[in-house]
Amino acid sequence: MGSNPAPFSDIGKRAKDLLNKDYDFGHKFTLSVPSSTGLGLSATGLKKDEIFIGDINSVYKSGNTTVDVKVDTYSNVSTKVTMVDILPSTKAALSFRIPDHKSGKLDLQYLHPHAAIDSSIGLNPTPLLELSATIGSKELVLGGEVGFDTASASFIKYTAGIGLNKPDFSAALLLADKGQALKASYIHAVDPFTSVAAEMTHRFSTYQNSFTIGSSHLVDPLTLVKTRLSDGGKFAVQFQREWRPKSLVTVSAEYDSKAINSAPKMGLAIALKP
Repeated sequence: MGSNPAPFSDIGKRAKDLLNKDYDFGHKFTLSVPSSTGLGLSATGLKKDEIFIGDINSVYKSGNTTVDVKVDTYSNVSTKVTMVDILPSTKAALSFRIPDHKSGKLDLQYLHPHAAIDSSIGLNPTPLLELSATIGSKELVLGGEVGFDTASASFIKYTAGIGLNKPDFSAALLLADKGQALKASYIHAVDPFTSVAAEMTHRFSTYQNSFTIGSSHLVDPLTLVKTRLSDGGKFAVQFQREWRPKSLVTVSAEYDSKAINSAPKMGLAIALKP
C-alpha cells in the first residue's frame, strides 16, 4: 500500500485482530491446496454445539482477475469476481449468491496517495448503498462511512473515525452506532515478541462503559500464545502452533466467571496447507 491511507475498515484493525482473531470455540478443520496453475482449492468444516456447517472453495487467478466460487452445506453457491487496475489504482468486485437472486453486489475501490474510497451497491430494485472514505497518510488517517437503505429511505449506519499508526503502536477513535457509541482502541508492541492491546466503548444513551484487554506473546518462531480479559468477567486464552510450514493448530479456551455452573468453552482449529 506504500504511503496510501488505509481503507476505513482498517482503522483500529490491529488491536481488534489481537483481541479477536482466531478465537474459535467450536471445532474447525481447513484444508487448502494451492496450485502453480493459478487454481487453488480449500475445504472447511465447522462444528459448533450441535450444528455442523462446511464449504468447498475454489479460487482461480489469471492476470489481474480473480474468480472465487464457494459451495456450502446448504447448496448455496457464492461467486465473487475481482478485477484490479481496470483503471489506475482501482479495484472492482462483483459478487452474487445462488439461489438468492437479490444478493448481487458491486464493490469499487479507489486508492490515491492521500485518499482511499470504497463503495458498494446492491444489484436489486431496492439496493443497499454503502460508501466509506479516508484521507491522510499511512501513519495518520481520518475518515467515515455511511450506509443507506433505499427500501426504507433511511440511513442504517454512519461512523467517523481517526487512526494513528506507528511501527510500535497503533491507536484509533471511532464515533460509531449512529453516534451512540464512542470506541477507542490501542495496541503497543512492548518488544519484538510481545504486544498488548485494549479496546473501550462508551454508550451515550445508557452511560455504560465496557472494555477488553489482551496480550500476544511469541514464545518461539512457531508458537504464539494470546490472552484476553473483558469487563464482563470472561477470560480467554489461545495457543497456536505452526507444526509444519503454513499449517496451524489452534486451541482456544474461555472461562466465564459469571456462569459458574457452566463448563469453560473449548475450541480446536486445524488448518492444513500441503
